[in-house]
Amino acid sequence: MRSAIPRTGAWCAGLALAATVTVPVAAQDQATYARSLAATCTACHGTDGRSVGGIPPGLAGQNKDYLLQAMKDFKTGKRGATIMHQHAKGYTDEQLELIAGYFASVTPGPAASAPAARGGY
Repeated sequence: MRSAIPRTGAWCAGLALAATVTVPVAAQDQATYARSLAATCTACHGTDGRSVGGIPPGLAGQNKDYLLQAMKDFKTGKRGATIMHQHAKGYTDEQLELIAGYFASVTPGPAASAPAARGGY
């Protein structure tokens, strides 16, 4: 009778290798997903949360807990707004947490300058 130990050991080693390979991919996918969610804020808050002139306020480098609570307050109507309450309602609490985490991780700085308009159109 053959022993199942060598096959089981190989199977476990393969499973362990697969786990180490997929964890970074999952983390990368999570980061990409968070960035894509945060991209919906670009029109008002600037690229990567760096607003032009500070109006509306920049989000880059803000405290994650503060941002998350503000977005939850917009979502529930606890905090008044003209647009943000509608925008925040479109996200789950988990998505709001990803957005807050993304902006908290971005280094604050000046807004990216827009390319100069070209004439002749």
